[in-house]
Amino acid sequence: MLLAFLLLYLCINLAIGWWASRRVKNTTDFVMAGRQLPLLVAGSALFATWFGSETILGASSEFVTHGLLGVIEDPFGAALCLLLVGAFYARPLYRLNLLTFNDFFRIRFDRRTELISALFMVPSYFGWIAAQLVAMAVVLQAVAGVPFFWGVLLCAGVVVFYTYIGGMWAVSVTDFVQTILIVLGLAILAVQLWGKTGGWEPLREATPPDFFRFFPEPNWHDSIHYLAAWITIGLGSIPQQDVFQRVMAARNSRTAAGASFLGGLLYLTVGMLPLFIGLCSMVLYPEIRSGDPQLTLPGLVLEHSSLGLQVLFFGALLSAILSTTSGAVLAPATVIGENLVKPRFPWIKDHRLLLVMRASVVVVAACSVAMALWRSNIYDLVAQSSALSLVSLFVPLTAGLFWKRASRRGALASMLAGMTMWLLCEGFGTDTPPLIWGSLAGVLAMIGGSLLYPDRSYDSFLHQTQKPSRLA
Repeated sequence: MLLAFLLLYLCINLAIGWWASRRVKNTTDFVMAGRQLPLLVAGSALFATWFGSETILGASSEFVTHGLLGVIEDPFGAALCLLLVGAFYARPLYRLNLLTFNDFFRIRFDRRTELISALFMVPSYFGWIAAQLVAMAVVLQAVAGVPFFWGVLLCAGVVVFYTYIGGMWAVSVTDFVQTILIVLGLAILAVQLWGKTGGWEPLREATPPDFFRFFPEPNWHDSIHYLAAWITIGLGSIPQQDVFQRVMAARNSRTAAGASFLGGLLYLTVGMLPLFIGLCSMVLYPEIRSGDPQLTLPGLVLEHSSLGLQVLFFGALLSAILSTTSGAVLAPATVIGENLVKPRFPWIKDHRLLLVMRASVVVVAACSVAMALWRSNIYDLVAQSSALSLVSLFVPLTAGLFWKRASRRGALASMLAGMTMWLLCEGFGTDTPPLIWGSLAGVLAMIGGSLLYPDRSYDSFLHQTQKPSRLA
């Protein structure tokens, strides 16, 4: 019976994608939902950007295993990212009237910088998408015994279908519906478990003394790893196309900033629910923790709840996974079409570019399926994706927006130095997190390259953008 409800839910998502496809007339509709989203829908879409398998399955299992310090990256770092986007990035980027993040690198620096940034951005999504596919396979395996391989393929097929035909319209509408299901399902389960545990005191007594420690021990090793946890998603996901598309889909710059704040606050509050549910399960049903910790919550719901609650929980879980996956698939597909294909074929017409982006959806999904079958740890897959964009793109983006002396060579040097240092440190296995060394190398390369090789790229940038967008 539960499987029948889940299949019905998947069919409803496909129907929404088909309905949304009727509103897609050009690439702007496909990528930005025509820039017509109101605050509530845009905020829901931003909340749903990452509220997927990592938060519900990955973060809850990390919390049960390592305590509060184990989940600084998500949900705290992810919420920080959305709040920073609303405070500093949403308005200036919205007013540029861009289609992708990489368009900024072209108009602020040059086409070569745009190309390099796109080449770095596209593969950063494969791990993120793979994590969601793994989660879907885990759920189907727990609920119906579906083999892992076929679970990955089924999830990929559903997401590809409604993203391919509906683009950002399908992503936004389904995100809004799915946000309601996520909050409702997790809240009801949390209240039910709270009643069974008997309050806060039994939970506190059942946990180790330092379980709820929020700050690290005052030593270099713990402090630098703590910083790395905050900035992995907190800064690393700022220069990401999936966030950018949701921000740019808002109806104006004020709505874009407000939606970022709303998404961040939702993420921070709703993100506590899976942690609380995981803690309750650890206290009430410790036997469920044996085996894969990512299956703790699904196992709890299947063994100790009614069919109605199972439908709500797994509906919320599928909602989170699908909303994250669809946006993550659409983002690199957009970059491939706009920043890799279009510059080489500038005469390409809009309807053909739309076909290229839709074909790219399939290619991106196929690469992510391969990665999902190769690695199956949700939390690690997501962390690697965010680290890649942090070391290569965050510094050039921020410097390009807020430092007038940032130059073309400085931006290129920052991207290449940050990526190279990160890969080297990953290879040698440094004690200090590699993303710290990569980020530091990117900052030094940006400063050094810009001071040694100054140019007038900022003046050119102002000249191109001095006329305000009518949408701002």
